[in-house]
Amino acid sequence: MNKDNLSRIMRQVKSFPGMPTTAAKLMPLLRDPDSSLARIEDLIKYDPGLTANLLKLTNSAYFGLPSRISSVRQAILVLGRRRLLQLATTICLSGLMTKSVPGYDLPQGGLWRHSVAVSVAADLLIASLSIDDVDEVFTAALLHDIGKMVLGKYVLKDLEKIKDMVAKGISFEVAEYVVLGTNHAAIGARILQGWSLPQELVNAVKWHHDPDSCESRCMLSDVVHVANIMSRCIAYGKGCNGQAAEPSFEVIERLGLTQGHIDQLSEQTLLEMNKLAEILN
Repeated sequence: MNKDNLSRIMRQVKSFPGMPTTAAKLMPLLRDPDSSLARIEDLIKYDPGLTANLLKLTNSAYFGLPSRISSVRQAILVLGRRRLLQLATTICLSGLMTKSVPGYDLPQGGLWRHSVAVSVAADLLIASLSIDDVDEVFTAALLHDIGKMVLGKYVLKDLEKIKDMVAKGISFEVAEYVVLGTNHAAIGARILQGWSLPQELVNAVKWHHDPDSCESRCMLSDVVHVANIMSRCIAYGKGCNGQAAEPSFEVIERLGLTQGHIDQLSEQTLLEMNKLAEILN
């Protein structure tokens, strides 16, 4: 491990862009079940780019609505507060995560498509398991790999060392840590801390590859862990660290899942992502 390299990585984390302004205002509303619909409407409609993209998505084949939606108020009434806030937050964050990430062999938009796939998979998981805190899970899933935006160029520089370790049976995430002194999950958690997001979200991102090491309130990391693997199984996210992966046995037991259940939800995730393909591209 190169300590100077690690210091450079940490400096870059500190200079990482802040959360987009509208997203920063939307997220508390997403977490507050009593948030005012009028407040949500005002926040969105005065952002022309967000409004245009939101209406485009709402009128897409993904939702298959029988009539055209032409205003934010209509979108709220048709989709509901929770779904609309999720969509708006997703659109706001897309600008941060659409660049290519060479160190992970992810082309332009690749990281973004993977992140959306994991959030779709997580939503399906929590619906099937009747889990609370659904909005926190959605956000954690959407942001779980944001650390790759910082770490990509450092991984690229030391990729051969990392690949040599992976060839010996070591997971990519552990190899990252050994070579760089950190990994994308830990860096992602630091970014979320810098954004002052709740600790549950920070933990979910930090431990999404190693949920059994999470020491407090681990349901979020359990769900994101499984959703991430589901996404890999349907080929949304197979960069250079897209090795075949199995979910933690302990996580499967904690969530009460079976392999058949995971396979079924993975197929549903693929169907949902195919509906979103035109927009994501």
